[in-house]
Amino acid sequence: MFLHLGSGYSVRSKDIIAIFDYSIFEDKLQNRKITSCLEDSRESVKSVVLTDREIYLSAISSLTLKKRVGLGRVD
Repeated sequence: MFLHLGSGYSVRSKDIIAIFDYSIFEDKLQNRKITSCLEDSRESVKSVVLTDREIYLSAISSLTLKKRVGLGRVD
């Protein structure tokens, strides 16, 4: 199964290590190799998706992504 991250980006669900809220990492991701899944700079980053090969930024909230992929319990 694939998880759609926005703007045509998708990752295999089994490759996902974790999904985080972006506010946790805002200062720490400045100089990292990341793939932005945002259509344009007007979209705000809401989540960070960590895989074994890449770090993705998405405008879709972390709770929504977690629900879609079925990671853990989301109330």
